[in-house]
Amino acid sequence: MENLLGLLRIHVKKGVNLAIRDISSSDPYVVVHSGKQKLKTRVVKHSLNPEWNDHLTLSVTDPNLPVKLTVYDYDFLSADDKMGEAEFNIATYLEAIKFRHTLEGGLPDGTIIMKIQPSRQNCLSEESHIVWNQGKLVQNMFLRLQHVECGELEIQLEWIDIPGSRGI
Repeated sequence: MENLLGLLRIHVKKGVNLAIRDISSSDPYVVVHSGKQKLKTRVVKHSLNPEWNDHLTLSVTDPNLPVKLTVYDYDFLSADDKMGEAEFNIATYLEAIKFRHTLEGGLPDGTIIMKIQPSRQNCLSEESHIVWNQGKLVQNMFLRLQHVECGELEIQLEWIDIPGSRGI
């Protein structure tokens, strides 16, 4: 990939208060789309509050391309049911990443570098923080699922530089 900027590792931590799509529960999994890339978590059986703790890695060539997460209920004998979706942009996170070299060595773990407020332009359910943690900048997010009666996803973003890539 000649236009590769780097890799975005998405830690899909958990779902909270997801919608019921089977008789009394659901078997949720998350599909992550960005451009032509598609990745998915494992299925967690019988849970409305699943803990995936799955790490999915996207190749980033366009910093303005949104990342879309769709939650599905796995069904063995029929098509999987949609349980909501959320979308986020990585441009603000990548802006913070550009300045990380000026932060190295001088900040304690847990230092908040930037805060992003929930708005009508994003799916954040609460304030998102870009945090200095173990020598890296990570962004923690709680995303409210759309087109569904309830549910949120907790994720964390981490940037991975690739030697020889274009960089950001």
